[in-house]
Amino acid sequence: MESNSNPNSEEPARNWLELPADTTSMILMKLGAVDILSNAQIVCSLWRKICYDPLMWRVVDMRNLDDSLDMDKDLEKMCMQAVDRSCGQLVDINIERFGTDELLHYIAQSSNQLRRLRLVYCHDISGKGLAEAVPKLPLLEDLEIFFSFDSFDMETLKTVGRCCPLLNSLKLHNRNCKGPRLMGCDEEALAIAENMPNLRHLGIFSNSLTDLGLQAILDGCPYLESLDLRHCLNLNLGGQLEKKCSKRIKSLQLPYDPIDDCDLYDNLYIDSDYEEFLRGTSIYGQ
Repeated sequence: MESNSNPNSEEPARNWLELPADTTSMILMKLGAVDILSNAQIVCSLWRKICYDPLMWRVVDMRNLDDSLDMDKDLEKMCMQAVDRSCGQLVDINIERFGTDELLHYIAQSSNQLRRLRLVYCHDISGKGLAEAVPKLPLLEDLEIFFSFDSFDMETLKTVGRCCPLLNSLKLHNRNCKGPRLMGCDEEALAIAENMPNLRHLGIFSNSLTDLGLQAILDGCPYLESLDLRHCLNLNLGGQLEKKCSKRIKSLQLPYDPIDDCDLYDNLYIDSDYEEFLRGTSIYGQ
């Protein structure tokens, strides 16, 4: 008996417009804010309606894949549109390779429910701009700054700690590893220790803290579960300090641990003085 099935027959193409609205929303969310605002919302009236739903904009991921200045301006406008569409329900925003203090101020003014703020290579956002924004973000729990302004000064960190009492995760990764950072300075570490007692996760890549600053953090942040100290080359971890860290901290990364677990470090600039210093350490010696 001949089979009616034809192995070469093609299944009819799926009509994406017939998907349930909830399913379509989940698919569109995976595109990211730039693709939604540039492309998805103009496909059809149904998709446009979904793209205006405030629930679509509780999490906003804005990445600049184009280095042109015009694109920076376009992305700022798009980011503001995304914030507007959230209708105050924005809880998580990631901004990469663009942004200004004015944009950060706009986000803070409209998003007092924000729980997570992540800034990556945002060279035109300053510590002062952040300090002026955080008083409007009392619910902030997670703050990540990757290679944006050169460093947090002590006063900025104090302001963040005072204005964001729920902060439990802080990651500060300095923009460049330059010679002056080799001079020990515990101001930032002390600001963290004295103003952020509820931290559970702390990453301070290429910070200039010394053993005294680290001890202050351990004393002032009793709930720490993870601690990233990579490239903090002023640390000696003398006496019982390293043992104390290992015993208390569930996830501990030490100054000379590798940094190949994150593609954000691919463009990390290390100047000649810093590189010469590294050659005298166990990074190059082993």
